[in-house]
Amino acid sequence: MLFGIQAAVRREVARSRQALYRLAYAWCHDASLADDLAQQAIEKALRSAAQVRDQARVRGWLCRILANCLRDHFRATREHEDVDRLVDTIAASGLTPEEAHAGAQLSARVRDAVARLPLGQRQVVTLVDLEGCSYAEVGEALEIPIGTVMSRLCRARQSLREQLLAVMADEREAKLRSVK
Repeated sequence: MLFGIQAAVRREVARSRQALYRLAYAWCHDASLADDLAQQAIEKALRSAAQVRDQARVRGWLCRILANCLRDHFRATREHEDVDRLVDTIAASGLTPEEAHAGAQLSARVRDAVARLPLGQRQVVTLVDLEGCSYAEVGEALEIPIGTVMSRLCRARQSLREQLLAVMADEREAKLRSVK
C-alpha cells in the first residue's frame, strides 16, 4: 500500500510543475528564479516522497516545500525584491487591439499592486485567490495558523483594493486634465 501512495505522490509532483512555477513567479517576479525554485521544489519533493502519508495533502506539502525553497534562496543571497523588474506577457487571442491593451493594462496594474504587498500577504493571496488553495492548505504550506492566513488575506485584499482604486482615480483625473 505504501508503494502505491509513493507512486501517486510522484505522479502528482510531476503534474504540479506548472502550478509551482506560477506560484514561484507570483512570489518573486523573476522568471529564471521561479523556474529554479520550481525545479528545486520538485527535486526535494521527489526525494522526500516516502514521507507523505496522506495523498490528499500533497498540494499543500508541495507549496510548503516551494515556500521553503524561496526562504532558503533569500537567506542565501540576502536578495531584496525589485518590483521594477515586472514582466508582462499577454497573448491577445481573438481580442481586438483595444481589448488586448485594456486587458494588459489591468493585468499590469494588478501585478504591480500584488508586487507591492509584503511577501507574507503576497504568498497568501496568490495561493488562495490564484491557485484556489483552502485556508488549511495555505496554513500548512506556509507553516502559519489559519487565523494568520485569514488576517493576511484580509489585509492583502484591502491593500489591493485601495491601491487599484487609487490608480483608477489618478488615471481618471489625468484623462480629465487632458480633455480640458
